[in-house]
Amino acid sequence: MSKSYGNTIPLFAEYEEIKKCVMSIVTDSSEGIPKNVYAIHNLLRPATELLPLYESKAGKYKELKELLIEDLEKFIAPLREKRKAIEKDVEGALKILKQGGEKAKKVAEAKMAEVREKIGVNVYEK
Repeated sequence: MSKSYGNTIPLFAEYEEIKKCVMSIVTDSSEGIPKNVYAIHNLLRPATELLPLYESKAGKYKELKELLIEDLEKFIAPLREKRKAIEKDVEGALKILKQGGEKAKKVAEAKMAEVREKIGVNVYEK
């Protein structure tokens, strides 16, 4: 899938948008298992679960796509809800980002001090 081809499944998509995207996936399979659908589904479930399921529903592309839609919805719904909560509390989100930035800066400064010491460079000497 590629955003430039307009065939992505947005990470925070609503159910109907997920359904529309999945149902438009090309199902060109010579073995009865739609490779494109399976490849996406395999990101959500292990092959040990999927292979028996796909083999039992070989050629039933609509049913397989409906299963993928349900699994995608289970995966995306909590992310979508969390995003909506963050959108309602922009100040809180900015505070979290600032705290994370400060924490990352401390870690980076400590690592750079270690690197400078190991390579024999002290930027504080004149």
